[in-house]
Amino acid sequence: MSDASDLDPIALEITWNGLKSIADECFLTIMRSAFSTNIKERHDHSTAIADAQGRLIVQAERALPIHLASMSGLMTHILEIFGDAIAPGDIFIGNDPHVAGGTHLPDINLAAPVFDGDRLIGFVANIVHHADVGGAAVGSMSGGLDEIYKEGLRIPLVRLYRGGELQDDILRLLLLNMRLPDERKGDLYAQIAAIRLGCKRLDEVLTRIGPDVLTQTFSEIVSRTHNRMQAAISRLPDGQYSFEDVMDDDGAGTENIRIALTIRKKGSRIIFDFNGTADQVLGNFNQTLNATQSAVCYALKALLDPNVPNNQGIFDAIDIDAPVGSLVNCVAPASVALRANTCQRVVDTVIGALADALPDQVVAAANGANTSAVFEGTDPRTGGKYVYFETLGGGMGARAARDGKDGVQVHITNTSNLPVEAIEQEYPLRVEEYALVEDSGGAGQHRGGMGIRRTIRPINHNCEFNGVGERFTNPPWGLFGGFPGEPGSFKLKNDDGRTTSLPPKASRVKLTPQDAAIIITPGAGGYGSPGDRSPEDLDEDKRSGKFTEAYFRRHYTKAD
Repeated sequence: MSDASDLDPIALEITWNGLKSIADECFLTIMRSAFSTNIKERHDHSTAIADAQGRLIVQAERALPIHLASMSGLMTHILEIFGDAIAPGDIFIGNDPHVAGGTHLPDINLAAPVFDGDRLIGFVANIVHHADVGGAAVGSMSGGLDEIYKEGLRIPLVRLYRGGELQDDILRLLLLNMRLPDERKGDLYAQIAAIRLGCKRLDEVLTRIGPDVLTQTFSEIVSRTHNRMQAAISRLPDGQYSFEDVMDDDGAGTENIRIALTIRKKGSRIIFDFNGTADQVLGNFNQTLNATQSAVCYALKALLDPNVPNNQGIFDAIDIDAPVGSLVNCVAPASVALRANTCQRVVDTVIGALADALPDQVVAAANGANTSAVFEGTDPRTGGKYVYFETLGGGMGARAARDGKDGVQVHITNTSNLPVEAIEQEYPLRVEEYALVEDSGGAGQHRGGMGIRRTIRPINHNCEFNGVGERFTNPPWGLFGGFPGEPGSFKLKNDDGRTTSLPPKASRVKLTPQDAAIIITPGAGGYGSPGDRSPEDLDEDKRSGKFTEAYFRRHYTKAD
C-alpha cells in the first residue's frame, strides 16, 4: 500500500492497532528496563505517538490519564521552539510545566522525530516519573515547597541527542543536580531505549504503507475520535451543571482551597468553566492548564464513553475556561509538584456536577488523593543513599450498581501499589502492616471502597519520612444519601505502642529503628441510602471482617 486513496476501514483498523501495539511495546520496554521501583513495579510512566503537527495519536493502553495532555504539550513546545531545525536522530528532553509542556518536575518527557527523507512524519514520546529530581526536599514531592525553584531541576526543552549523538554535557548537568544519579541514569536510558524502539517500529510501518497513507491514518484516527466524543456529548442533556469542592490545604498556610465548576452544554458543545476557583496558592498544589485538561478529558470520557481512544480528538471536543493565575491554570513561578492531588479533586468536581444528569454513570467521591510517602536515608548494607517513593491507593467511590473497590489507585493515576516484597528487597525498611482500614468505606446502598494502612520501620539505621495527604480533613463525599468515606492520616508509632498524629503535610520526620511511620489513606463515599442495602450484602460485610459492630449499628438500622 503506498497511496492515500488506498485507505479503507480494514486498513485503517489494522494500522491503528499497529500504532497502539508500538506504544504498548514501548511501555513494556521502559517497565522492564528501568532501575527504580517506581517504574518497574508501580509503572508510573506513559508512552505515545504524535503526528507532525504535534497532535497526540495513540497512547499506550496502560498509560496514565494524567500524562495525556502533558505529552501533547511537549509536542507543541518542540514545534514552536525548534520548528524546521528538528532533524533525524534528535531526542528532546524537558520537564518544566511553565516552559516545556510538563505538569511537574519529576515527570521527565522525551520525544524523537520520525522522518521520511526530509519530511517530518511524527514523533515517538514517553514520560517517566523519576523518584527524585533534586530540589529542597528528597523525592522532589514534599508539601509546603512554595516556588518551583525549590521543587527540583527545571529542564527546558533541549536536545539530549543531536543527530544521533548523545550530548554528554547535558546529561552530566542533569545528573549532577539529582540525588541517586545512577538510578536516574538507568531510568533515562530505559526511556531512550523505548524511544529508539518506537522510532524503529514506526519507521517499519512507514516503509510498509508509505507516508501519505500513514499521515492520512493519523488524521482519520483524530477525526473519528473527535466525532465519537461529540456524539457522546450530544447524548448528555442540554443545560448548566455546577459543583464545588475543596482541597484540604496547600501545606503553606492556605486551607479549604475552593474549586468551582460550571458546565454548560448545548448540542455537541461543552464548556468547563472554572471561574470562581481560588487563585493559585503558595504551596505546591497548583496545576497548569494542561494538567486540568487531562483531568477534565479523563472524567468526561469515563462518564460518557470509557472506550473512546486517548488522543487529540478528545481535546478538540472540549472547551475549558480556567482563569489565568488560578489554582487550575497557574503561572510561573507557581509550585506544582503535588498537582496530581488537585487533578483528582478536579475529577471529583466534574463527577459531582454531572451526578444528577448521569446518576447511573457517576461514582461517589473516591479517596481523592495521591497519598505520597518518601523515605530517605543511608542503606547500612551498602553505605549508599536510597530514596523510597510511593503514592498509595485508597477507596474507590461506590456506584449505582455496586460497591467501590478497596485499596486501589483511582481515576487519573493508573499505577500499582508497591508490593511488600519489592519494598523490603530494595530498601532497608520493614513493612510491619499492610492492610485495609476497617470502617473506612462510606455506608450506602452500595458502600465506598476502603483505604489502606501501611506501617513501615527503618532497619538498623535512622531515616527521614516525608508524607503528603489530601482528603485528610475533608472526607470523600457520598451520593444520593450515601455517607462519606473516612479521611486519611499520618501517625508515628513508638516501640512502647504510643502513637502521635502527624500533620497532613508531614515534612522531614526523623525515624529511628524504634519508630514506625503509619500511612493511612482515605476511603471513599457510599452511593444511595444505607437503609436500601440488601441483606445479602450486609451478611457479606459481616463475614468479611472489614467492619466493626459499631459501624453496623451506626449506619444500618436493619443490622442485627
